[in-house]
Amino acid sequence: MSKTRSVRVMAPGKINVSFRMGPLRPDGYHSVASVYLAVSLYEEVTATRRDDDKVTVSVRNGSPLPLDVEDIPLDSSNLAVKAAELMRSLSAHPTGVHLDIVKRVPIAGGMGGGSADAAAALVACSALWDTGFSRDELVRIAADLGADVPFALLGGVAVGLGIGDQLTPALARRDLNWVLVPASFGLSTPKVYATADRLREEAGFTATAPDAVDPAILKAMHAGDVDALANALGNDLQAASIELAPELADILDLGVSEGALAGLVSGSGPTLAFLAADRLDAEELAQRLSDVAGVAAMAVHGPVHGARIMA
Repeated sequence: MSKTRSVRVMAPGKINVSFRMGPLRPDGYHSVASVYLAVSLYEEVTATRRDDDKVTVSVRNGSPLPLDVEDIPLDSSNLAVKAAELMRSLSAHPTGVHLDIVKRVPIAGGMGGGSADAAAALVACSALWDTGFSRDELVRIAADLGADVPFALLGGVAVGLGIGDQLTPALARRDLNWVLVPASFGLSTPKVYATADRLREEAGFTATAPDAVDPAILKAMHAGDVDALANALGNDLQAASIELAPELADILDLGVSEGALAGLVSGSGPTLAFLAADRLDAEELAQRLSDVAGVAAMAVHGPVHGARIMA
């Protein structure tokens, strides 16, 4: 058994560059077709051996922006703790472990921060307990923790079908640059989905289960054509997020008026993502949004690697 005392892992948040939602399924989930992009905003988890058999967790804010980490549970309902407990059940020589989480991805912001924590915890505990699991095996294990966890392990670009857990890698030929505008509040993902269902019902729209993503998205990413990508962005949850938080519409309009090629709600929101022409434009747009609207804004890029051990 490995004598390593601690392992530090970083895992990325994500943007849903495209998101199609089907009807509610009997199992309580929605069928989706999405394009995930891992971006350069990382959660950090350090797993350290304990001398007893407990799994404990602490959470810190590692972002220059205010993140309300006090509301994150520190018990078995925390997804990173669930990941550690799952890995322990599969390990031949587990010990107790303390997980120290440094948060940088907006909380309840539609960017998969909790899933990134879980992915990082899986990788860290697997290494700590010397399980020998391959990356592919960890991805299969991660699916038990939620649809977004396997992607946080893989990173890059991927098409997600089913409930988002059926992943197929895709290719982006150039760095894509974005400006993220987190909200000072979170949105409940189940509430956003329920609102989307209600809005469709009120409009008399009957959804069918999507079996593919918009090919224009993949074509634009493969070609590295940011203008074509800007024209193809879409999110079926965006109207519901704006219904619950109408102020998001004003910031979306402002971002485009200040030079973004396009903007959308990331996943279930309320984080907003604005596509920029290049890295310099992203940095300048982030500064203008901060100056003009007084909102917190940060430039990021992707695709980036998935969860990995840091030296």
